[in-house]
Amino acid sequence: MTPETRGQLELSTSPDEARLEEAPIDAMWFSRPSHGGREAWELRLLAEQPYALFETFEKDETEEQREEMRREMENRMRERLMSPE
Repeated sequence: MTPETRGQLELSTSPDEARLEEAPIDAMWFSRPSHGGREAWELRLLAEQPYALFETFEKDETEEQREEMRREMENRMRERLMSPE
């Protein structure tokens, strides 16, 4: 999230439960188990206009592969916010 937003937040989670990173956009990651042993990840924009990106990962994908896809999702979110509509 942006430094401005982070300065306004009072979080009720411990550092073990959530990790905050400075970014040019305000968004949050959510994950949950999915069918077939997969894991679902969602990147949700924190704004008046709801917007989210969603991806599922196979159980045999490495953490490196998952992290690469999450970074790609972050880039797609930034591109959408920065491009004129």
